[in-house]
Amino acid sequence: MGISKVVIALGGNALQEPGTPATAEAQLDVVRRTCEHLADINFKGYEMAIVHGNGPQVGRIALSQEIASKIDSGLPAMPIDVCGAMSQGYIGYQIQQCLRDAIRNRNRNVPVVTILTQVVVSEKDEAFKNPSKPIGPFFSEEEARALATEKGYVMKEDAGRGWRRMVASPAPMWITELDSIKRLWDSTIVVTGGGGGIPVTENMDGSLKGVAAVVDKDLVAELLAEEIGVDFLLILTEVDRVCVNFNRPDQRELSHITVAEAIKYLNEGHFAPGSMLPKVTAAIKFARRFPGKKAIITSLFKAVDALEGRAGTVISMA
Repeated sequence: MGISKVVIALGGNALQEPGTPATAEAQLDVVRRTCEHLADINFKGYEMAIVHGNGPQVGRIALSQEIASKIDSGLPAMPIDVCGAMSQGYIGYQIQQCLRDAIRNRNRNVPVVTILTQVVVSEKDEAFKNPSKPIGPFFSEEEARALATEKGYVMKEDAGRGWRRMVASPAPMWITELDSIKRLWDSTIVVTGGGGGIPVTENMDGSLKGVAAVVDKDLVAELLAEEIGVDFLLILTEVDRVCVNFNRPDQRELSHITVAEAIKYLNEGHFAPGSMLPKVTAAIKFARRFPGKKAIITSLFKAVDALEGRAGTVISMA
């Protein structure tokens, strides 16, 4: 049996714990612990690439840019795509540093690199008419209404956790750095598609232009998994298993469901748009594309167990 390949999508809890300060130092502590689990996957012999989210980070960067521009008119606020690139850089830096150290502590020598990744989207995507991707910190309803009035932001309630700024989340079409990722795959762990990649549109002459949006990282991880042809799409989040009737007395954990069952639960509204919905959608897409292979949704702490069939929610064609 050959070496198994896996694309890993890291959820926000892998980068920041609720209630901790929104500092680079606090995030580094969380990333360091996260990378211990990722190093265990590498130690088991899996070849892997890592895609991570950036919702809180890109929102804070955009907010700090706006505040700085008010203090000094010579410091113009950077657009969302540039803020996304900034978040890719510093989150990737922390992951590659901590993962390198964790792997070295297991007496292995595997390079880890971050690729600033652009993801092409369609300028005609309907998502630009209905911003739905939450970024930045949570606000009270009163604060959210004030921001909507003052700045023109689209503010929506996010899965019962508070109000957040919403930006467009167009579907990923292709990854511009895919060839480089493929060239590195056999020898290097690549951190790529951070925050879903920097969203760009392609002009008639083939040149690229950044757009104000955030692409969903789970869908980009799925796209990468398709293009590489991996054995597993592993989506890591805050819960050990996907649930139906979540947070209700009749809540039920799902250990293995078919694509048909997943679509049924999705249509019944069991999965919140700001949290589990994109994960299940990505898992369905991968399972459809590769019958016989597995998409798994689980927590960071159960990642190795899930890959070895002892934990998580598996979504497959049969």
